[in-house]
Amino acid sequence: MKSYRPTTKSRRFMTTLPYRELLSGDAPHKPLLKKKKSQGGRNAFGRITTRHQGGGHKQRFRAIDFSFNKKDIPAVVETVEYDPFRSAFIGRVLYKDGERRYVILPKDVKVGSTLIVSADAPLKAGNRLPLGRIPVGTFVYNIELSPEAGGVLVRSAGNFAEVVAHDAGYAQVKLPSTEVRKVSDLCWASIGQVGNEESNLVVIGKAGRSRWLGIRPTVRGTAMNPVDHPHGGGEGRQGRGTRRAKTKWGKPSGKGQKTRTPKKYSNVFIISRRKVGKNRKG
Repeated sequence: MKSYRPTTKSRRFMTTLPYRELLSGDAPHKPLLKKKKSQGGRNAFGRITTRHQGGGHKQRFRAIDFSFNKKDIPAVVETVEYDPFRSAFIGRVLYKDGERRYVILPKDVKVGSTLIVSADAPLKAGNRLPLGRIPVGTFVYNIELSPEAGGVLVRSAGNFAEVVAHDAGYAQVKLPSTEVRKVSDLCWASIGQVGNEESNLVVIGKAGRSRWLGIRPTVRGTAMNPVDHPHGGGEGRQGRGTRRAKTKWGKPSGKGQKTRTPKKYSNVFIISRRKVGKNRKG
């Protein structure tokens, strides 16, 4: 991590990643860039559906390949680049047939490394195989939930899942949340751990840096009036007044509380629920 001299109060604890050492320094590949208009957390009707979003620096969207539909064609990593829309680093890969794509890079993959998507690929970081071909104990990322639908699980910086068992056409995968879930053996996953594992150690340091990232301020429920939040009201500083923490709309929130939909369609695939709060550390 890169720290700074405390020339100001906000600079004292602020840290950043040493991008000059981690990235290759190449400019983004223009054919893979798209314009991205900021929505500010609003839907098509202009109503805020996700709070605390808005503003931020102008960004160009990188078209990331999550489907990996180019099978049995080796690719070479040309660059290691920053992506403003995700915590993981991305890389531009050049396939042997001449096509270039952006992919999420795993840990320890550098410029010049080779990747391949194949059912017979070796167990090397960055290679992609069906879960049925991956042995127990292997770390994987960018996991599909439906065959050939593209990776949706375990894509953030430093994350990895572990294949813990194979049974009746399913692989049992332990996710970063500690949940153990069944995923079809026909679904594909990439070998390794997502790169930029020090991302969670970054200290924002000041309010302005959050605003650059498009994060707007959050007001505590206890600072509101009773009409605005279940935790609001009271003379001076008060406790929340209820046994369990709630959202603005009265739904359970906070550590140790179950917020999952009781009859969710995917309940049948869960072997072991995720551990929350104090139990997660043990």
